[in-house]
Amino acid sequence: MSINDIQDEIIEEFSMFDDWIDRYQLLIDYGKSLPPFPEEQRTEQNLIDGCQSAVWFTASLQDGKVVYQATSDAILVKGIVALLLRVLSGQTPQDIAAADLYFIREIGLQEHLSPTRSNGLSAMLRQMKLYALALSSK
Repeated sequence: MSINDIQDEIIEEFSMFDDWIDRYQLLIDYGKSLPPFPEEQRTEQNLIDGCQSAVWFTASLQDGKVVYQATSDAILVKGIVALLLRVLSGQTPQDIAAADLYFIREIGLQEHLSPTRSNGLSAMLRQMKLYALALSSK
């Protein structure tokens, strides 16, 4: 499935809810679905700078596609992480680097986050693209 197809799916899922309380709950539910993150990967090196909460990311290249693993110690942020993984994990480094993640705008996510969480979202996206660029040179 392409990045845009997945984004369109997410937009459709969020459009079922008018209230942001329900949308936050949907984010929390996404976070609960994240696979366990290996304890040995919770290192300073894998910690994302710029996030209010602790967020750990790793990336590897498998069959030409970037596979991310991530988690957070904050339940809402964990949901945001789950969304980002859903959209970008399993895509090629080139597609990730070129992606316009319009779903963030379309579902109103950034405008409903505190400024520090919004900065954290930007930091996560930046790191994911950096991982993809680094892996594309391998």
